[in-house]
Amino acid sequence: MLHFSYNFTHAICRLPARSLVDGLRAVDTGQPNYDQFLKDHQDYVAALEATGAKVEVLDALEEFPDSVFIEDAALCLPKCAVIMRPGAPSRLGEASAINPVISDVYSNVAVINGPGFIEGGDVLTTETEILVGRSARTDSAGIDELTSLVKPWGYTVREVETPEGVLHFKTDCSLLDADTILSTKRLANSGCFSDYQVIHVADGEEACANSIRFNENVIMPSNFPETEKMLVKHGYDVKTIGNTEAAKLDGGMSCLSLRFTPS
Repeated sequence: MLHFSYNFTHAICRLPARSLVDGLRAVDTGQPNYDQFLKDHQDYVAALEATGAKVEVLDALEEFPDSVFIEDAALCLPKCAVIMRPGAPSRLGEASAINPVISDVYSNVAVINGPGFIEGGDVLTTETEILVGRSARTDSAGIDELTSLVKPWGYTVREVETPEGVLHFKTDCSLLDADTILSTKRLANSGCFSDYQVIHVADGEEACANSIRFNENVIMPSNFPETEKMLVKHGYDVKTIGNTEAAKLDGGMSCLSLRFTPS
C-alpha cells in the first residue's frame, strides 16, 4: 500500500547559492562553509535518488541566500500544489521563482496572496490531515487562506502552535509513517499529536527531529547516534546525511526538497 504522505516518485531541490553566507539565522553559530554545504547537498540528492525517485535540481538563486531551503516556498500535495507566502520579507521572491517550476508539474496550482503569510517548514502533511504550526514565519491568516485553498480537494487543515523560540513547526517534528511522528518532547507535550504514536528524539538530540520519511528510508542528519539507534530498533531504515552547515542557517532535512508524486 502506497502512502501519499511519504511515498514519492519525484523531488525538487535547489543548489545552494554562494550568497548563503548571508542567509537568515536565529542565532549566529558561525559562517557556513559553502564547499561542505554543497557536498552535503549532493549526498542528500543522492539519498533521494537511491530510492528510485526522479530528482530535479534547480540552479542556485544568488539573489536569495536562503533559497536552498526550497520547501518553504511551496506545498506539494497529490491533487494540487500551493505557492506559499514566506514570512521573512527577504524570501518573498523565492515563492515567485518556484511558481513556474511547480506549474510545469501540476495542473492545479493555488497561490497564497496574503495579507497573511505561511512557510512550508510549518506544514506537516499526514495521511489524514495537514498540520500547520503558527510561528514567527506563519500566522493564522496564512493558515486560514491555505485551509480555503485546499478544502475543495478534500484536505483538512489543523492549526497548532509552534513552541516558543522554535523557528518552524517541523524544526521539532517529522513524519515516520502513517501513524507515527518523530518529535521533541517540548512539542509533543503540547498534545498536538494525541491521535498519533510518538517517538521522542533522545535528550540532547532535539536538532534531529527535522528528518524526512522518503519512500523506504528515514533520512536524518548525522551525528545523533541515540535517536538513530532508537529508529533502527523500531524497524526503520535510516540514512544519515551531513547537516552541519545547513544547521547554521536553521536548516534541516525537510527544508532541502519538495517531495511529491504527480497526479
